[in-house]
Amino acid sequence: MTAVPADSAARRAPDAAKRPGGEGVRGLLRRPGALVARFPVASRTLGAVVAGLLIYASFPPRTCWYLAPLGIAVLTLVVRGPGRLRGGFGYGLVAGLAFFVPLLPWTGIYVGPVPWLALSAACAVYVGLFGLLARLVSGQPGWPLWVAALWTLTEWGRSSFPFGGFPWGRLAFGQADGWYLPLAMLAGAPGVSFAVALTGTLLAAFAIRLGDRRGPGWVAGIGTVAILVAIIPGTGVILRTALPAPDDGDRPITVAAIQGSVPRLGLDFNAQRRAVLDNHVRRTEELARAVAAGQARQPDVVIWPENSSDIDPLRNADAAREIGAVSAAIHAPILVGAVLVNSDRTTTNSVLVWNGTAGPGERHDKRIIQPFGEYLPLRGFFRHFSEYADRAGYFVPGHGDGVVHAQPASGGPPIAVGVATCYEVAFDRAFEDSLRAGAELLTVPTNNATFGDSEMTYQQLAMSRVRAVEHGRALVVAATSGVSAIVTADGALARQTPKFVPAALEATLPLRTATTPATRWGPWPERMLCILAAAVVVVVVTRRRISPPEHPVDEDAPGDRAHH
Repeated sequence: MTAVPADSAARRAPDAAKRPGGEGVRGLLRRPGALVARFPVASRTLGAVVAGLLIYASFPPRTCWYLAPLGIAVLTLVVRGPGRLRGGFGYGLVAGLAFFVPLLPWTGIYVGPVPWLALSAACAVYVGLFGLLARLVSGQPGWPLWVAALWTLTEWGRSSFPFGGFPWGRLAFGQADGWYLPLAMLAGAPGVSFAVALTGTLLAAFAIRLGDRRGPGWVAGIGTVAILVAIIPGTGVILRTALPAPDDGDRPITVAAIQGSVPRLGLDFNAQRRAVLDNHVRRTEELARAVAAGQARQPDVVIWPENSSDIDPLRNADAAREIGAVSAAIHAPILVGAVLVNSDRTTTNSVLVWNGTAGPGERHDKRIIQPFGEYLPLRGFFRHFSEYADRAGYFVPGHGDGVVHAQPASGGPPIAVGVATCYEVAFDRAFEDSLRAGAELLTVPTNNATFGDSEMTYQQLAMSRVRAVEHGRALVVAATSGVSAIVTADGALARQTPKFVPAALEATLPLRTATTPATRWGPWPERMLCILAAAVVVVVVTRRRISPPEHPVDEDAPGDRAHH
């Protein structure tokens, strides 16, 4: 046996703990930057998952709104760099799945995982597109602004295509409890999303500058980015003082919202349609007795939820009689959520103003109907993928302006009520049209019984709070099984019900005719940001075609740095 010198053995021992590249494992763990450089794909993939989960955790029922800009910052750091564009798409797709899969399980509670996972994947594609475009422009001067605008562009795309889009999960809808909410009065929900995204991209720029301490302008650069990061949410905090007070308005009225609850949850919640109607009649009768006894205020208008009468009261005399009698008993018009059958056997999801024994007045037919629920696009194709496909309805959209008028019990001019039924509240244009038509009060009648005991109801309530601030109007959420709520014009929850119990909410709310900048500008802030983002992409693509990079470094490929 040949003896090995001690000093040679000592030199050899550390080498055994090394991997190709010459960096020891413990050294890599002590230096995260070296670990990322050594394992770029794994590190970026993990970062993408973390980014998606951070954004998800910012949404209700949690109140961790501040996690959204952190999630955007992590995602920006993951996707930016000189690697291939498809790498940016891939990491964005992973982040999108980590975000939407836990956000949307309520879509598959009663129909199985296929629709849930398919919808999550479709939404994640837009985050993948964001990752691709962010990587494309991230080398340009002023890149944090361009990347934030790209988030707005991809959110707009997801909210528009296909089948009318799916806006659920916009960054703004996780900000109902946060510092960014008051920004909705300036530029609406798209403006809030952009502000959150811009904070995130600036945080990413701050992290990059913090890690690169070269150059004489390092300290000044750090200070500049830090100030910009602070200004955006700080502006929201300052704007909060400009929001209307809960009782500011032209004239007060008393509103009641009825939550009758349902016999059972799920797709068959309305199998006992008469029971659902009776529940809402019964709870309204209880309120009428309380008013007669002086234990409750006389409401000027009563709001029932979506699907509170799935028996068409325009065709069914019993339902009409029951609704008319309870409206007369409460001495106020009732906004009744009803399913109406058309002459061609299609249906409309409608809100009828029922005026006591005089019967129905104006009506709002839901204009933005839910694909794969209220109707099935390409029915012959999609029925091959799920046994539940044929359970989708045959609803058709309405064509009104989203406003109904109700004569208040206390007298005075009719109340102009803007209506966005359930799914409609996620779309900017629903209440934009209502406000242009003179809405003084907003309402979101909704049926959450088809989604069980899930986070969906809290996510939708947060959207309603954003809409209240966006348009400077008090808003009433009336839900079949909860959560029903009264939202003031500053986005605060004045009152709310628990889930799955019959309840009645009453509040004195101001009618308002003043308009916010967001109402006046409508979709233009979002359009301008999308145009800006598209213009930057065109410029960068044109430059790349004229002067393509000779040897682009692919940071997503393991060991690629060693070859360049």
